[in-house]
Amino acid sequence: MSHSITVTDVTKSYGSRTILNRVSLAIGEGQTVALLGPSGGGKSTLLRCMNGLNPFDRGTIEVGSWRLTPDASADTLSGVRRSLGMIFQDFQLFPHLTALENVMEAPRQVLGRSVQEARDQALQLLKRVGLEPRANDYPRQLSGGQKQRVAIARALAMEPQGLLCDEITSALDPELKAEVLATLEQLQEDGMTLVLVTHEIHFARKAADRVFILADGGIVEQGEPGEVIDRPQTPRAQKFLAQVLA
Repeated sequence: MSHSITVTDVTKSYGSRTILNRVSLAIGEGQTVALLGPSGGGKSTLLRCMNGLNPFDRGTIEVGSWRLTPDASADTLSGVRRSLGMIFQDFQLFPHLTALENVMEAPRQVLGRSVQEARDQALQLLKRVGLEPRANDYPRQLSGGQKQRVAIARALAMEPQGLLCDEITSALDPELKAEVLATLEQLQEDGMTLVLVTHEIHFARKAADRVFILADGGIVEQGEPGEVIDRPQTPRAQKFLAQVLA
C-alpha cells in the first residue's frame, strides 16, 4: 500500500487569523521533504494538521488509504496517527519512565504488545539510534540530543510509515544537533518518509528531496533543494532566504 501524503486546499484559521490558506502539496512515499519559512508562516500548524492533532476548516489530507477531512472520524484520526509518527521540539518524554520504558509504553498501551515483545523491540530501536547503553537512564540523566533520539525511537515503536518532525534540533547545540541529524539520515536511507519543519537550511539542502517554503499562510516556492535554496524565484522566498543565510 502506498503511504504518500497529499494535502489539498487545506485552510486553517484561529479566529479572524488565517494560518493556512488553501495549501496543497504532495509527498511521495519514501521522500524527505523540508518545510522552510519564517516563524508564523504555518509550518508547524500544517504538520499538526497532517497528523490529525489540529482540526482544519476545509480541504483534505490523504495519508495512504486514510482521508482526513474537517469532520474526520475517530477511527480515521487513529489510523493517520498510526501511519505518521510525530516528534516535537521539546521531546515530550515521560520523566518518571526510563528511556526503555518510554519506548515500550505506546506498544504496550495502544498495540497490546506483551512486556517481553515491547522490551525486545524497544532495545532494538534504542540500539538503532545509538542509545542501547542508556536504556535504563531517566530523561533527566540524558542530554538534549539523547532525549531527542529516544523520542525518535519512541515514534518508531508504533511502526509508522512516516515521521513528522517539528523543529526537533532547534533547542540543541551544534554537536547534539549533529547526533540527531545523523539519525534522520539513517532513517532516510532506510526508506522512511520524513517531513521536517526545520531552520537547518544546510541540512535541508543536503538531505531533502523537495523543499517547500511557507510564508503568509501559503506555499510561496517549492522544488528541489538546490533550485529553491540557491536560486529562489519569488520575492518572498528571496527575502526569507537572504535573512536566514546572512
